[in-house]
Amino acid sequence: MSAVAATSSDEISSLEEIQDIAEEGFIYGLPIVMNYAVMYEYSVDKDSGQYKAPFNQIMNEARVFTYKDTAVVTPNSDTPYSFLWMDLRSEPVVLSVPAVEKKRYYAVQLEDGNTFNYGYIGSRATGNEAGDYLVAGPDWKGETPDGIKKVFRSSTQFSLAGYRTQLFNAEDMPNVIKIQAGYKVQPLSTYLKQPAPQAAPAVDFPKIDKKLAETNFFAYLDFALQFAPAGADEKEIRAKLAKIGVGPDATISMKNLSPEQKEAIGKGMKAGLAKIDNYLATQLKQVNGWKISSYFGDRAFFNGNWLLRAAGAKAGIYGNDAIEATYPLTRSDSEGNPLDGNKNNYTLTFAKGELPPANAFWSVTMYDGKTQLLIENPINRYLINSPMLPDLKKNDDGSLTLYIQHKSPGAEKESNWLPAPDGSIYLAMRIYWPKTEPPSVLPPGEGSWKPPGVVRASK
Repeated sequence: MSAVAATSSDEISSLEEIQDIAEEGFIYGLPIVMNYAVMYEYSVDKDSGQYKAPFNQIMNEARVFTYKDTAVVTPNSDTPYSFLWMDLRSEPVVLSVPAVEKKRYYAVQLEDGNTFNYGYIGSRATGNEAGDYLVAGPDWKGETPDGIKKVFRSSTQFSLAGYRTQLFNAEDMPNVIKIQAGYKVQPLSTYLKQPAPQAAPAVDFPKIDKKLAETNFFAYLDFALQFAPAGADEKEIRAKLAKIGVGPDATISMKNLSPEQKEAIGKGMKAGLAKIDNYLATQLKQVNGWKISSYFGDRAFFNGNWLLRAAGAKAGIYGNDAIEATYPLTRSDSEGNPLDGNKNNYTLTFAKGELPPANAFWSVTMYDGKTQLLIENPINRYLINSPMLPDLKKNDDGSLTLYIQHKSPGAEKESNWLPAPDGSIYLAMRIYWPKTEPPSVLPPGEGSWKPPGVVRASK
């Protein structure tokens, strides 16, 4: 945490100002702390139960995510993941991808500790040819080496590469595994066959879990900011945070805050969380009960709108740019009532010729409304997606109806059953590589294609 000199309480701000700073700082810092928690579980704590691999090593998941995966909310279960947490402090790394057959979608999403999506490798962004790409931290000043197709720049010293490789069906998994085996990472010095630079110093990463994140939120934000040089859009909020002991430029120690000042910080955090929840509830574009917006992008996309960034992280951290994937989300039926698998059955019907317009594929995934995690169910089905279309039953008029309910709709309809929890429901539609020509879901919430509403059925 910040090593700063103790300062007497009368030198710092009023309680009102402290509360305001804490509110703004919580909104600014929530994605950063959430990201740190995932990084800690995936690449630091080998006993976390969610551990993947050490820094600068790719971990391939030769499976799709299930209800047992709990580190990330609203996980995608369409595409087996590969994860790479990068430590870019001593030198850049080179990511190499193999050639992937044209019909198969894949994407490597580059996301830094600020949760900025700062680049993509893959079907939409760079094509399906093999290639070598360089990822550098904020301080690297080298030239682009021969053989590197593109240089990507992270705004933080630690960064995530999330790989998604499309799976067509269960029998297709060996083909996915072959592609995953072709995902490589190596330090730039190794790629250039040069001596490695001096290793970066070891980091004492503070333990984090959900409870600790709530009680020590600003301590974790303080820790994370040392690896994140402030951009021009962050200078104002960073200066405010320094007043309450957060960040490399802090002028006081948080330990020296009085009980009243700490209470003001707690009130500010609650106000910040309420503001984020209110944004998610009221500010997103509503289309037939679905909320569609563009929550994710690079630094320029957010342009200092920390509330939008926090809302995106809370709705589902590590989401894609809208041009890579668009996410209609809903907790409500077509009449605006909360979705509840205990009280009702539901249907979702796509008219003939009006399936989600995707260059790659689309899916509808079921989550528990309280936790936003996948749910255990008797047929181990977490989603229905376009690769399943040959096995789904269409109606006589050519439309497609999905049955959204807790118990089986019966043998005749079970092929189209999306099992729901025995309680609140959260549905996420994913449209990967959405089409840009009409009908299109783009721009998000304003496109010519609109998702049909979820309709309450008799139980």
